[in-house]
Amino acid sequence: MNYSIIIPIYNEQDIIPELVRRVKDVIDKLDGQSEVIFVDDGSADSSFRLLEENHKKDSRFKLIGLSRNFGHQVAISAGLDCAIGDAVVLMDGDLQDPPELLQQMITKWREGYHVVYTVKKSRKENALKRFAFSSFYRLMHTFSSISIPMEAGNFSLMDKQVVEVMRKMPERNRYISGMRAWTGFKQIGVEFDREARFAGKPKMSVRRLVDLAIDGLISFSNAPLRLAIYAGVAVAGLSFLGAAYVIYEKLFTNKAILGWASIIVAITFIGGMVLLTLGVIGEYIGRIYDEVKHRPIYVIKDKIGF
Repeated sequence: MNYSIIIPIYNEQDIIPELVRRVKDVIDKLDGQSEVIFVDDGSADSSFRLLEENHKKDSRFKLIGLSRNFGHQVAISAGLDCAIGDAVVLMDGDLQDPPELLQQMITKWREGYHVVYTVKKSRKENALKRFAFSSFYRLMHTFSSISIPMEAGNFSLMDKQVVEVMRKMPERNRYISGMRAWTGFKQIGVEFDREARFAGKPKMSVRRLVDLAIDGLISFSNAPLRLAIYAGVAVAGLSFLGAAYVIYEKLFTNKAILGWASIIVAITFIGGMVLLTLGVIGEYIGRIYDEVKHRPIYVIKDKIGF
């Protein structure tokens, strides 16, 4: 098996026929055998049935059905665990990642690159979504302990060596792009214009993007903890300056020291900083708790075509 294409699916019944058609057109022209692994992430519509029927028509299209919705990143991980290709492609199922770009990615892989990630030159989302995605990638690029390319999402091709390393990474709160960058190896980007969804509503809301940003930042950076330390030092410095000012007013002026309002403000400010710091620490502790439970990352209900 030369190529494995992993596509997570969640309530995409309106897109599946066109998605299958375009993917089939691409793999028919490739220079080796291919498998397409659809991972149904607990869809509530007819997605699973449509994919099952498609497998009966073309055995190259395989299907994994998860027992419930585990999330996009986990669904990709389930596909990675079952892929057997020399090169493994990750792409979304909304046709914003064009399957036709696969041939260009394979060419780069043939040149000796272990990871070929894609970089989005433009997006068709609204202004709020574009701003949210841009802020997310800038945040990850700035604060991550590893170099994560700007505007590089899940759409990528990885050599089987890279996939083997990622299979050994057991963390529950997963950020695939960061894990891919962490592995190292020889990597290169390919630019493309990201299209709008073919049909249906976007699954990646601003709230989910924020959750993914928190997962990625905490998984690959200690910056939040350090920012809490810096904030503590800054508050302590302000408190020292305030105390010096009060002492000066008391000893060297005749002004009355008033300020129940300022005292309340100072107390609430410091209390807010304490709660913020505890919240940051709590995020890390919560992820430690998730890890030590050693629950499976996902549960497979059905496997068809394997």
